[in-house]
Amino acid sequence: MSSTITATRAEYCVVACAEAWRGAGEVLATPMGTVPTIGARLAKLTFSPELLLTDGEAMLIGDVPAVGAKAEVVEGWLPYRQHLALVAMGRRHVMMGASQIDRHGNQNISCIGDWAKPKRQLLGVRGAPVNTLNNPTSYWVPKHSTRVFVEKVDMVSGVGYDSAAAAGPAATRYHRIPEVISDLGVFDFETPDRSMRLRSLHPGVTVDQVREATGFDLVVPDDVPYTREPEAEELRLIREVLDPKGLREREVPTA
Repeated sequence: MSSTITATRAEYCVVACAEAWRGAGEVLATPMGTVPTIGARLAKLTFSPELLLTDGEAMLIGDVPAVGAKAEVVEGWLPYRQHLALVAMGRRHVMMGASQIDRHGNQNISCIGDWAKPKRQLLGVRGAPVNTLNNPTSYWVPKHSTRVFVEKVDMVSGVGYDSAAAAGPAATRYHRIPEVISDLGVFDFETPDRSMRLRSLHPGVTVDQVREATGFDLVVPDDVPYTREPEAEELRLIREVLDPKGLREREVPTA
């Protein structure tokens, strides 16, 4: 049953992020960002109860606390070496951020401009290459713009479909980017050449808005659906259990 209560853009984004872990089974969910964190916890409480969650540091947790609250049930210790083992075995679905992302899903979190003399120094490559070559990696972009969605990233941190193909079978064997979620819509790479496709629009957003905010030509189907509406129980969980302080609205303010 759909909700009769109006959901905010941030809440649509939460549900879209949660859907990334639908049917994932017993894998480690690693969300980065407020909205993805709420989304992973919503998935755990609803349609993906087998998901594994952590406290963000080194503990597997058995309960599903609100964002910013301390877990009360600890199920196990997840030291860094074991975390890396899960990554290498593909038993994790991470949702990372992206300072830049291009049409084939190459992601940049390292620098803006030429690597030898960058205009801006960012986080560095970090674990992005290993993530993208070994376990499903989705992306969350809270502010969709041509600065983020670019024709070609300045440096490849997370490996996109074209880069993986160029590297050969060792890179493509477990490489998968299920989706990219932004404050405007949901995107995937289900196209013949693995270029980015608009899969759904968040309510209130138009195709023209998405195109104007994207620095390359998106694949846009003739009929683009809207992102699914949050159920009444999902809204209750988001508002009363998972994010009673409304932190989601700071990451995606109401338009």
